[in-house]
Amino acid sequence: MTTEQVKVYVWTDFVCPYCLIGESTIHAAVEAEGAALVWLPFELRPHPTPTLHPEDDYLQTTWKQSVYPTAERLGVGIRLPTISPQPYTRTAFIGMQWAADQGKANTYVEAVLRSFFQENRDIGDVAVLKQIVSGLGLDADDFEVALVQSEYARRHDAALALARNVGVQAVPSVLIGDHLTSGMRDVGSLRAMIRAATFNLL
Repeated sequence: MTTEQVKVYVWTDFVCPYCLIGESTIHAAVEAEGAALVWLPFELRPHPTPTLHPEDDYLQTTWKQSVYPTAERLGVGIRLPTISPQPYTRTAFIGMQWAADQGKANTYVEAVLRSFFQENRDIGDVAVLKQIVSGLGLDADDFEVALVQSEYARRHDAALALARNVGVQAVPSVLIGDHLTSGMRDVGSLRAMIRAATFNLL
């Protein structure tokens, strides 16, 4: 693209370990190609769908066979959080909409992912989210007010509708130009997709 910056749209969920593992790869590709990174929400288990329990066989097996080996190969520190059941992520995503208004969407997403997967913190707890935004130099009280404002909830719901319209079914999913891909991608393939983009679909 020559007339506008390529945008890399990334759908994430804060309880998906591959979203943390793949984050550095996405950042590296975006920075290398001078693209713009746009984070978008995708709730894997929206309320009232039951969330997962870390002590159950499914997560224990998945982490042992896939998550930990992938993270080790890419040099990403991660551990299976012990919060049970796992938190819903709607509130954290509403907070992401507010953080975007402060120009802090990228650092907010990174901080929430790391808080859950590296610090074992309950990111469904508003008090924890307030501590996270305070650590980013943002006003925690303003953040708490934003969480109950209908404007940010509407933005979140519109973003979820966009995910459905685009065809997102898993995270991380990446849209560059008109090319939507899901799952882990290496830096080289992401850079190639950015260079090949001739327009922004969204």
